Amino acid sequence: MASEHWTVGSYLARRLQEAGIGDYFAVPGDYNLVLLDELLSNPDLRMISCCNELNAGYAADGYARATGGPSAVVVTFSVGGLSLLNAVAGAFAEDVPMIAISGGPNTNSEAEWEYLHHTLGEVDYGYQREIFDRVTAEAVRIHHPSLAPVAIDRAIDTAMLRRKPVYIEIASNIANAPTSEPIARSFARQVTSDPNSLAAAVDHAATVLNAAARPVLIAGSKTRAARAEPALRELAKACGYAQAAMPNAKSFLSEAHQNYMGIYWGPVSTPGCGEIVDAADALLFAGPVFTDYTTTGHQLGFNKSRAVIAHPTSAQLGETNYSNVRMDEFLEALTGRLTPNDGAVKAFERVRTPRHLPAPGAADTPLTVRQLFARIQSMLEGDSTLLVETGDSWFNGMDIDLPDGARFEIQMQYGSIGWSVGATLGYALGKQGGRLISCIGDGSFQLTAQEVSTMIRYDANPIIFLINNGGYTIEVEIHDGPYNTIKNWDYAGLIEVFGAGEGKAWGTRATTEGELDAAIAEAQGRDGLCFIEVAIDRDDCNVNLLRWGNQVARNNGRPNRCR
Repeated sequence: MASEHWTVGSYLARRLQEAGIGDYFAVPGDYNLVLLDELLSNPDLRMISCCNELNAGYAADGYARATGGPSAVVVTFSVGGLSLLNAVAGAFAEDVPMIAISGGPNTNSEAEWEYLHHTLGEVDYGYQREIFDRVTAEAVRIHHPSLAPVAIDRAIDTAMLRRKPVYIEIASNIANAPTSEPIARSFARQVTSDPNSLAAAVDHAATVLNAAARPVLIAGSKTRAARAEPALRELAKACGYAQAAMPNAKSFLSEAHQNYMGIYWGPVSTPGCGEIVDAADALLFAGPVFTDYTTTGHQLGFNKSRAVIAHPTSAQLGETNYSNVRMDEFLEALTGRLTPNDGAVKAFERVRTPRHLPAPGAADTPLTVRQLFARIQSMLEGDSTLLVETGDSWFNGMDIDLPDGARFEIQMQYGSIGWSVGATLGYALGKQGGRLISCIGDGSFQLTAQEVSTMIRYDANPIIFLINNGGYTIEVEIHDGPYNTIKNWDYAGLIEVFGAGEGKAWGTRATTEGELDAAIAEAQGRDGLCFIEVAIDRDDCNVNLLRWGNQVARNNGRPNRCR
């Protein structure tokens, strides 16, 4: 900051900068306008103005995923905060360190018994903090400038440490109030393991795994939250085990590694992969979460007594739990203790079913989902990211073989349709190098479509494939009804509407293989947003979606056993 005069708002801005944030996402409202002025006074931060609060939250989610650090979103009180809530809940479920910031009513209003706009019509202004307390790791209200530095630092520290969202509410008349200078500090700390617990866990795990004939290593989604991906990859190189990833951990292990089998997802696993995992005599899971979605309706068949499970801050072997064990330190210590073993790799080679991409058809052949994803496969490079929306894109994305270094993004734990549009904005702005490719269904797109205009405004350059099949395909396969059919839009035409003659965005519609090939070639030669609407038959979907949807529907439809 150019001035030595520090306010609560400028203090917050400096702390966001020190935490590694470059862009923050905002929607203005009268309770946060002074705060936005203070944030704008920091030249090292850029405000990204979004169309609504939900989308801004989704964008902050995507930004944090791209940068590996925290993100920030700023909204107004109540009408803004409660619109943001769903995105913050998703970030909590997905272990995304988002800093949700809200303006708040004047500190004098409650004492003077004032009824205020944007509120619930009662003289009670603490409800937003109370609501956010359920979906954040820390929720604070700042009503005095002298208390702001401690509260802000603690909240940001909590977000970084726990990899969860936090909530900071700053009263409208406090944002520009004088406060302490922000003394330089680090927010990158991690607690260390208890040495005795760590040593005992490593000894136990090494004994179990080294005694096995066919051990398997499986990556789970909590590995990223634990910041243990580098340790997991080093272990994978050293141990020689057969390797697999749960669906929401795709790309956490190198898919170019010779021992990588594919996705472990119960009945919809990569062919041969599920059978090898379930038959293994020892399993090393890193950060798994066994939900109805990740297990296809709780259909995993591995023997739990044979599993070593590394959680972010503990390790579990059968009925024995070792607390205060950090995942990355546990995996690092195991790396030097495990005897290389490719027994399960050899077993997989005997049952492996090679996957074949469909050969291109004639130029006038109507498009199919398999032909679309065959083209996406050829577009991916080592610095690419493939982001997929809830729906059929999940399952087609799982069939993609990622080049070493490429990333895959999915919101499987929370599964909020529409997440991908805002997340694409944030990810594209936060990503360093390479191209983001997003696959979004038409039903999901209709929930959050307007944020495409923000991508155009800030020169984001993803390639978006809009899959137009006339409805909510994933819901159709779980439970069909007339509510799964949607009104068709001229999706490609929206690029002209949202651009209004400005920006570098380009859009087109493809109905045949020839049109798709031409569209991809054009997109790869452009440096702005490219939007390709792909027309697909309503009943054309990945066969694994049919299998998965049937199992999830059965799990949802179990008869009531309560008496």
